[in-house]
Amino acid sequence: MLVLGIETSCDETGIALYDSDQGLLAHALHSQVALHADYGGVVPELASRDHIRRVLPLTREVLGRAGKKPAELDAVAYTAGPGLAGALLVGAGIGASLAYALDIPAIGIHHLEGHLLSPLLTHPAPPFPFIALLVSGGHTQLMRVGGVGDYSLLGETLDDAAGEAFDKSAKLLGLSYPGGPAIAELAASGRCGRFTLPRPMLRSNSLDFSFSGLKTAVLTAVRSLPPDAQARADLAAELQAAIVDVLVGKSVAALEQTAIPRLVVAGGVGANRVLRAQLTAAAQRLGCTVFYPPFEFCTDNGAMIAFAGALRLQHGAKHGASSGFAVRPRWELASLEKA
Repeated sequence: MLVLGIETSCDETGIALYDSDQGLLAHALHSQVALHADYGGVVPELASRDHIRRVLPLTREVLGRAGKKPAELDAVAYTAGPGLAGALLVGAGIGASLAYALDIPAIGIHHLEGHLLSPLLTHPAPPFPFIALLVSGGHTQLMRVGGVGDYSLLGETLDDAAGEAFDKSAKLLGLSYPGGPAIAELAASGRCGRFTLPRPMLRSNSLDFSFSGLKTAVLTAVRSLPPDAQARADLAAELQAAIVDVLVGKSVAALEQTAIPRLVVAGGVGANRVLRAQLTAAAQRLGCTVFYPPFEFCTDNGAMIAFAGALRLQHGAKHGASSGFAVRPRWELASLEKA
């Protein structure tokens, strides 16, 4: 089964071609970071317009790289939610129209399901069941994944997500958007210990997260920050350490509580190298294994959507090419049906 994947949920246009026998054939990604940098965050209208400009040229590029023609496609998968409504409508509209023209199935994919399943694109792939730490954009969740569509929420953020804490703190420090990579780069020359930031809910009995208080603590620290570059780097290092400590601590607790020896990390924050190193070390102490998607598949991408679409269609998921389409800017992952 040859599936075209289209991802347009936020500020990245991702297109990919996945073959259920041969694996990922080709993929391409256009990031809108430069477009939104001056605004310190994503401007929905600008994001939608840029997706319109990019989807079809990227689709032609991916098909050309793979040596395939549109007529050879067996299905089209597109991100149906959650995400920015206008951005989602671009991918859904083009995906459904292409499927209708080719008389092939079109299937709307949950964006977070794509992230959850993206580590299965690697070798070796983690077997089910596994615990998933999902740290993508406005989402920070711990899930038990029993199979395709079999997702149980173990804990989630009660306010700001980890990615939002990085972005908002970076803005306070005068760093560029997106905040995660900017904080990590600055933290590389910093030292922990000069500042003391909280580790919210780290010692609680739940698997929930909270990062709004951490952002407030950074604001307080910035107001009294000494006017030297080393102070900014030290604060960045402490911030990164605080977020990593919480993510690692909650993940370890989830592994212990469920007795599942496999952890999958998915989403953009999962590209943070300090987080990867500490999670791997902590899991090894428990006798557990951590699986990460390649760095290129941590952020939003078309490969995860094409792959999730292929899995869903192989398991008999409902689809349509002639009955229109819908997007769901808000969509609970646990509401998905099992494949």
